[in-house]
Amino acid sequence: MKKLFILMGLFVFLTTSCVSKKKYKEVLAQYEQADKNYKKFRQNYMECKVEKEQLQARIKGLESSNTSLQKALDKCISLNQQGNVNIAKLLDEIRSSNAYIKMLIEENKKKDSLNQVLKEQLTKSVADVDANDEDLDIKVKKGVVFISLSDNMLFKSGSTRINPKADKVLAKIAKILNEHKDYEILIVGNTDNVPIKTGCIKDNWDLSALRATSIARRLQTKHGVDPKRITAGGKGEWDPKASNDTAEGRSKNRRTEIILMPQLDEFMKLMNQASEQK
Repeated sequence: MKKLFILMGLFVFLTTSCVSKKKYKEVLAQYEQADKNYKKFRQNYMECKVEKEQLQARIKGLESSNTSLQKALDKCISLNQQGNVNIAKLLDEIRSSNAYIKMLIEENKKKDSLNQVLKEQLTKSVADVDANDEDLDIKVKKGVVFISLSDNMLFKSGSTRINPKADKVLAKIAKILNEHKDYEILIVGNTDNVPIKTGCIKDNWDLSALRATSIARRLQTKHGVDPKRITAGGKGEWDPKASNDTAEGRSKNRRTEIILMPQLDEFMKLMNQASEQK
C-alpha cells in the first residue's frame, strides 16, 4: 500500500514537472504494471486466507473425529478388560453350531434317500393301475413325497362319494403307508374355479375339504391306516396347477394330494439334540 502511494506521488510529480514525454510514458507504464501486480498479490492473499480458514475447519473436524474414535477405542478396551467378549466361548459355540449343521445335513440326506425309496415303492405298487400320468402322479418335492390323484379317478363330478374303482389304488397306497409308520399323512383336496352349490356343499372350499376327509376316512376304515397319522383339509380353487381358462387346465386342478412327511416328533428330537450340544 505504501509503495502504491509513492508511485502515485511520483505520477503527480511527473505530470506537474518538466519531463520529456518519453520519460512520462515510461513512468506511467511502470505505475500500471505495479498496479497490476498489486491487484494480483491482493487476490492471492484473499485466496490464501480462504484456504487457511477451510484448512482450519477441517483440522477442527478431524480433531473432533479423533476424539470420538479415541472414546470408542477406550470403551472397547474397557469392555474387553471386563470380560464381556469371551472369544473362547464364541469359538466353542461356532464349533457346536457347525457340528449341528453337519448333523442336519446328514439327516437331510438320509431323509431324501428314504423319500426316494418310498416314491419308488409307491410307483411300483400302482404300476398295474389303469391310469395315465395326469390321473396319478408320484414325486418327491421340497423334502416330502407327493401323491396326486385326479378327481376323475376318485369321484364323480361335484360329488364327495369315492368311486369303487378308486379303492384299488387307495388299497395299494395304504399298504405302503402302513409299512412306513414313521411318516405323517396330509390329505389336501383341490378344485377348479367353477362355482358349486348344492344342498350339502356350499362352495369349492366345502367340496375340497369334504373330498379330503372322504379319502382320510376310507384309508382309516377300509385300509387300516392309523387316523392319528392323518390330517385332512381343503384348499378349494386357491392352489391351481394349471390355468382355469381351459377344460384341460381345470381337469388338472381338480385333484386330491396325499403328502407324506417325516413325523414331527422326529424333528423335535433333532431340536433337542441341538439344545443339548449348546
